[in-house]
Amino acid sequence: MKNSKLEKIVILGDGAWGTTLAGVASKNGYDVVLWSNFPEYLEELNKKRENRIYMPGIKIPKEIVFENDLEKAISGRDIIIFAIPSKFFREVVVKIKKSKISLKGKVFVNVAKGIEQKTLKRMTEIFKDELGNIKVAVLSGPTIAIEVAKELPALIVAASRDKKVAQRIQDIFSNEYFRVYTSRDVIGVELGGPLKNIIAVVAGISDGLGYGSNAKAAILSRGIVEIQRLGQLMGAKKKTFAGLAGLGDLSTTCISPDSRNRTFGERIGRGERMKDIVNSTSAIIEGATTTEAIYELSQRYKIEMPITEQVYLILYKNKHPKQAMIDLMTREKRAE
Repeated sequence: MKNSKLEKIVILGDGAWGTTLAGVASKNGYDVVLWSNFPEYLEELNKKRENRIYMPGIKIPKEIVFENDLEKAISGRDIIIFAIPSKFFREVVVKIKKSKISLKGKVFVNVAKGIEQKTLKRMTEIFKDELGNIKVAVLSGPTIAIEVAKELPALIVAASRDKKVAQRIQDIFSNEYFRVYTSRDVIGVELGGPLKNIIAVVAGISDGLGYGSNAKAAILSRGIVEIQRLGQLMGAKKKTFAGLAGLGDLSTTCISPDSRNRTFGERIGRGERMKDIVNSTSAIIEGATTTEAIYELSQRYKIEMPITEQVYLILYKNKHPKQAMIDLMTREKRAE
């Protein structure tokens, strides 16, 4: 049952994670609206109470209200959760900017794990660019959507420079199967997601090439080094990458058979082309679109990110995956 005293939530995005978070908040007693930019599909969601494209077999709580009008969806809401892929993120933020909606007191929460390709900016930076001095937070961690939807135990971290804002997000989503920690390191928590997606693609390529557990462990171990290296230069705290948004998220995405990025990499390793894989699925594969942005960031900061470089060469310069792995293995010898 909804509690009228609790904060009112709107989830922007009808994908797997947006639908899952809407379910978690609703089951926790919150008033939840789910917005989608696709009215016909939204009508189906409302009628079937099942997201058959992204979350087949998972029932959507009857208390969740679906809304196609963005202004109506956001009006009267306290917390705006952006479950929008990075590719379309700014477009939706701009729509809000151009609307007549008062942003006073609202908290904008990013749950997307990507970097904007043109500007190389994080999603909360886009919030600030377009909406000015608003309250922002990030919710990220090792959370495969289907597992959370099935109420299997999972941990995640809510980050905001404002401690009270992070605690508000923690209160909304915490329950017996979904444990939320808080952090003040917005940069680190927000970078962990897109950075680990690239390493997950490599883990998948390794699987596709038929390599074993030793190779997977090496990819994770050296991958977290690259993540820390870039993250710290961009202002993140090193310890964040040893936690849920770093090593935790990296491990899940590299290992899980339900990971889109790992599966994408596996298909690349088996010889499929990126364009064909992306066109074969309705899901957004952030690792495919983020690789170029992260590679450009490594060039901007003039740091060595050999795994990221090889993924970039495979996806955008048609380098053979096996040759990329050989080149990683035969790099100049050095101390760890």
